Amino acid sequence: MSFTNGDVRKSALLTPHSSTTSSRVSTPGSDASIHRVKNVPGYTTPVFEGKQAQRTKAYETVAAKGFIPRELVKNEVAWFYDNLGIDDTYFHNESVEVISDHIIALYGAKVLAYTKHDPSKLVIQLEKITTADDATGGVEGAFFIHTSRPGVSATEGPGATCERRIDQLYLDHSNPAQAYRLETYRSTGAISAGNSQQLRCYFVSRCTFPAQAPKATLAGRTDIRAVSDINFLEKATANTLDIYQDVMWNVETRHGPVIELYEVEGTRERRIVIGYKMGGTTHFFSALSDLYHYYNLYSARKYVEQFSNGITIISLYLNPLPNSTAPPIENSIFQVVKEASLLFCLPDNIFFRTGPADSGAFDTSHAVQEATYAYCGWIFAQHFCNRLGAAYIGLKNVLDESNPDHAEVLNNIKRRFREETFTREGIANVIQAHPELIRMLYVNFAMTHYPSAEEGSSIMPTLSYQRLRTEQPLTDEELYAKIKRTVPNKHDAQVLESFLVFNRHVLKTNFYQPTKVALSFRLAPDFLPDVEYPKKPFGVFFVIGSEFRGFHIRFKDVARGGIRIILSKGKETYSINQRMLFDENYALASTQSLKNKDIPEGGSKGTILPSLGASPRLCFEKYVDAIIDLLIPGTTPGIKNPIVDLYDKPELLFFGPDEGTADMMDWAALHARARGASSWWKSFTTGKSASKLGGVPHDVYGMTSLSVRQYVLGIYKHLGLREKDVTKLQTGGPDGDLGSNEILLSSDKTIAVIDGSGVLADPAGIDREELVRLAKLRKPVSHFDQTKLTKNGYLVRVEDQDVKLPSGEVVADGTDFRNSAHLRFKADIFVPCGGRPEAVNISNVGALVDHEGKPHFKYIVEGANLFLTQQARLFLEKRKVILYKDSSANKGGVTCSSLDVLAGLSLRDKEFFDLMTFQDGKPTEFYQSYVKDIQQKITENAAAEFQCIHKEHLRLKGSKPRTIISDELSSIINDLQDELENSDLFDDVPSRRGVLTRAIPDTLREKVGLDELLQRLPEQYQRALFSSWVASHYVYRYGVAASSVDFFHFVRDLAA
Repeated sequence: MSFTNGDVRKSALLTPHSSTTSSRVSTPGSDASIHRVKNVPGYTTPVFEGKQAQRTKAYETVAAKGFIPRELVKNEVAWFYDNLGIDDTYFHNESVEVISDHIIALYGAKVLAYTKHDPSKLVIQLEKITTADDATGGVEGAFFIHTSRPGVSATEGPGATCERRIDQLYLDHSNPAQAYRLETYRSTGAISAGNSQQLRCYFVSRCTFPAQAPKATLAGRTDIRAVSDINFLEKATANTLDIYQDVMWNVETRHGPVIELYEVEGTRERRIVIGYKMGGTTHFFSALSDLYHYYNLYSARKYVEQFSNGITIISLYLNPLPNSTAPPIENSIFQVVKEASLLFCLPDNIFFRTGPADSGAFDTSHAVQEATYAYCGWIFAQHFCNRLGAAYIGLKNVLDESNPDHAEVLNNIKRRFREETFTREGIANVIQAHPELIRMLYVNFAMTHYPSAEEGSSIMPTLSYQRLRTEQPLTDEELYAKIKRTVPNKHDAQVLESFLVFNRHVLKTNFYQPTKVALSFRLAPDFLPDVEYPKKPFGVFFVIGSEFRGFHIRFKDVARGGIRIILSKGKETYSINQRMLFDENYALASTQSLKNKDIPEGGSKGTILPSLGASPRLCFEKYVDAIIDLLIPGTTPGIKNPIVDLYDKPELLFFGPDEGTADMMDWAALHARARGASSWWKSFTTGKSASKLGGVPHDVYGMTSLSVRQYVLGIYKHLGLREKDVTKLQTGGPDGDLGSNEILLSSDKTIAVIDGSGVLADPAGIDREELVRLAKLRKPVSHFDQTKLTKNGYLVRVEDQDVKLPSGEVVADGTDFRNSAHLRFKADIFVPCGGRPEAVNISNVGALVDHEGKPHFKYIVEGANLFLTQQARLFLEKRKVILYKDSSANKGGVTCSSLDVLAGLSLRDKEFFDLMTFQDGKPTEFYQSYVKDIQQKITENAAAEFQCIHKEHLRLKGSKPRTIISDELSSIINDLQDELENSDLFDDVPSRRGVLTRAIPDTLREKVGLDELLQRLPEQYQRALFSSWVASHYVYRYGVAASSVDFFHFVRDLAA
């Protein structure tokens, strides 16, 4: 059996008037431009030469099986081959046995429909899936054939799930190593004489790509013919290849989808071609059907092509339904293009998708924009509906939060309220129950954020705007009153009011950007209740993607902090992480702001919560790209348009590595550069690779450890201790940044080290030489040479079970033992250098005190972030433990990152690459000198803060815990910094120059020159640098109780 193309090969899908590129027309009232093309297909129509012979065999097989009366067999076979309009691809690929079974199945479906006395009940479902194991010389893939009404998304029967199954089985998981292409057609004939329904045919096949590496054109771009499936190359016309080539090149240079629109000459047909990177979205193919069906359009043909360079291209041939009352396709097609971008971001939107009752989708009349708004409001409400209320506030006023037991009770009640008051399902049901109010709330949102075509003009007259014009916009007050009037249930009203809160506080969004990969919103933080969030953030970014949600919170205009990916082990953990995401982000950013008191950048933090099974890397890339949408003004019509910016000020964000993102900082910086952030891409991220992008790695140069060590050494100095006599417990092992450097810098008697691989202990002191060996190799304690242990020493790995310790104790499970091991040891000093947040909390801190009331440790220097809760710290200090908390001890890394940012802002691109990146595989002399400057500033700042806390504790004769002194010190410095930024002290030029001369490292200042630096650095950054240096150095010198006279003396000397 074979196909013949003969005369069937036609001109292209997108044949232009006179060349291989179509003419392009910019259409008023749209974001899209449209190509005008001739009415010819872009793929050859296959003709199966052996069809007649196969038909004869099928007739004989059907007749022999005896299920159909012999006198009817000829008509049934003829109808199947001639009248249904099934594409020859089916007959070419399938055996006579399969085809005969399908003819019998069709006949049986007709009989069943007849018994129901309803021709519309005639349902046909034919399918065959061939796996790789089944292929045996054939083609791995599938076909699906079912009854289909044009222009309608089915909610029952095979059509309700077919495309979703194709997405799930084949398209969503396609990658260059295993990709699947799809061809789907609507049959030209009816399924029976009494039923006008047509068949929809889907053909899926495994791609076969060229074995050789992809070729590049002269411009360095991919040649489509070198990365195409061989079947696609046989069927696609030359002009189709040209069109797809252009789309491919555009996809290679963009992070989001490329969407092109084509008007077919002499017809009302429109064709849409969409290109994007494989894995960039999921369930997109099936979601597109729901989209064009909403506008009463149907598809004659659809194609999904995969390419071995990781690009997917979808083609849709769309036509209007006859006698439709929907807006004409000439208008609605632009809405389809516009809303396809939103669908790319959220293809599984439960407020838009149709489907069977068990699919989780709601019956809805919302357009995609309204449904997307509903989805975003749904996520917002989950986080920000006030879940505590008057009862909690009353209890909070009665209890004493400084009492650890009372604080724990309040925390438990808060967590319980958040779990039970407003559930995801409950909020979704409220949204579904009030579609008209959601529509009004959307109009309220859109009337603010829908962009104008040009400055001073009215909103573009697209269908979106026409829909807005049919609604009477209500003011915030009128909407609030309407919700109160029409929603008697207070619980439901509170959910809907949260949408209004959302509308009021969105300052800018990429919601209406023509292309995007996730939705982002810059929120004014005024809506956050003081009872839960006593310190108001400066700004909040809210990001929503199909695979994740995320936040970015900063406490100052100029701020820096890490981006953390929060992974969930299962559904229960994911549900908890969903509820606590914003609170965790807020706590991390707040802690960061305390730690950042020495530097110009205030505290910030970003969090990303991937859905179960989602790619963390993809989530991070979408998160970053969506935030950049709000930082860089759009200047490319139809791709990145200007947005409505109510904030109306430039914003700078500085990202750093955190859990799960350490290897992604290079990509983020380079992506910002590609997006056009020419002035700040070098400083956009810290933690970049040293050799290629001039980053300063904290671990290589021990930056974080330098500050921790100042506190450890400060304790030894003031108490007259000899380090080699001091016993120590350490969490965070020799494989980690802080843990390895703590080992390399110390000379104490370490009696136990706990890390991710297990527990290493030796009461006589762990062999220092062996510890150093592991630290230099960055290997965990599981690699410790156990021959170096004394008779009472032991190593318990997390995978071990039923291990007997030298004491005779039996460890049943190594992981459980590791998780609680930090509570069992006693030593002079405890230095947490790793471990999960809140590893010591009010519930377990009692285990660190023996039955006589004596603490296990005399001194604690909290190197790991948030290792102890505030209540646990106060509990231990009350029992005379000398404790220095994380925001004081662990600040070397942030100082290093701050000076990394400064170098990026100060140096031009060429200077940066010449001075900060490695030359011939080695760091430059400038780089090495700059690193030494950073190390010196870290040491100076840490020592100064230690002395300040120590002096204040002595002044108060121990009446105030060091933990509280540390917090007050941070708050005083930060508050003074805020006052100074808003004062005119910066305007005093001699003082400004004197401060910045001291604040900027010598190596950088001498290379560039102070005057040039003042020209290059943004003024907001200069103000922050000036204010942070003055505030921190003043407080460190004169203490937290300094007077106004002290400040006068300090300021008087600034210009010196």
